[in-house]
Amino acid sequence: MSSPAGDDANSAPTYAKAGVDLDHDESFIDDVKEIVRGTTRPEVLSSIGGFAGMFKTPERYKDPIWVAATDGVGTKLSLARQIGRYDTIGIDCVAMVVNDLVVQGAEPVVFLDYLAMSKLDRKIASDALRGLAEGCRRAGCALLGGETATMPGVYRDGDLEVVGFSVGVVDRDNMIDGSSISEGDVLLGMASNGFHSNGYSLVRHVVDQGIQAGTVDLFAANEELNTTLASALIAPTRIYVKPILNLIRDFKINGIIHITGGGFDGNIPRILPSGVQARLDTDSWPRPGVYDWITRQGELSEEELLRVFNCGIGMVLVVPRDQADEISQRLEGLGERSYRIGEIERREPDGPSLIIDPGYLAQK
Repeated sequence: MSSPAGDDANSAPTYAKAGVDLDHDESFIDDVKEIVRGTTRPEVLSSIGGFAGMFKTPERYKDPIWVAATDGVGTKLSLARQIGRYDTIGIDCVAMVVNDLVVQGAEPVVFLDYLAMSKLDRKIASDALRGLAEGCRRAGCALLGGETATMPGVYRDGDLEVVGFSVGVVDRDNMIDGSSISEGDVLLGMASNGFHSNGYSLVRHVVDQGIQAGTVDLFAANEELNTTLASALIAPTRIYVKPILNLIRDFKINGIIHITGGGFDGNIPRILPSGVQARLDTDSWPRPGVYDWITRQGELSEEELLRVFNCGIGMVLVVPRDQADEISQRLEGLGERSYRIGEIERREPDGPSLIIDPGYLAQK
């Protein structure tokens, strides 16, 4: 005898039973609209909720070149989950992308995000989006749209993926690619506030080992850091867009390097033209307290620190020697800490692209 139709309906699979609640997820768009309201720009021609975002070229650009970049937050997300704070990782995501755009001389115009979870936790997603919106405000770009994906079976409950994509614009004549870097140029380092968003697999390894050994407490006040270790480690990546665009407007900037994964050796050589090398004095700036902490706690070598982390310098500017002092003064006026950290020299045919030479500037 066949089952009643009602029993069949109750046992039939549905999207909600499979882990995706469309009513719950689709209503989140109203939260998104409210969160991103303050990030718009005059160039934006669409609103949140459409199939795609539309924007136009800012009118002041005469020969615009579009520049695009994408990045994520990496394993810092796992630390955010461990700490239970998601309100800063959106800033990290924006920073990692727009900082890559501005090194080409580009002004970030729009940003799009991608959030993914096993099931939508509106509190976590809202916190992440607020961080994304704040990052866009700091960078001066519009949060044009994005995607919030529910993916049961792909992510664990409580996991969150955050990825961003941005488009910027620069006039062809103002593109910065490092080709004008020459012997005698000065390296100016712009201060970071910690690890930013790189090296967190190592950071988490040191933290986890310390917790197991009873030598690390993420939430206890730390006099050395003037905050808890958790707050110091989750501090959002600095966004350098506005001060760098200010410099580009008034000074000749020959090259800009975003110090991310791979540290100095993995990033400075990327923009150097043939025939020159950079000499870097790693004693020429102070490091944030988290570097003293991780060096001691993890027993890390100086070589490992320099290979993995930014070590207190988030951006490096390559500038003409005769403008270096004035550029430093401008950065100070903009509230940025900067340091003269090295120079560009002639490179022998078989010479390295980067020489680490602690203390050499003090001896000149």
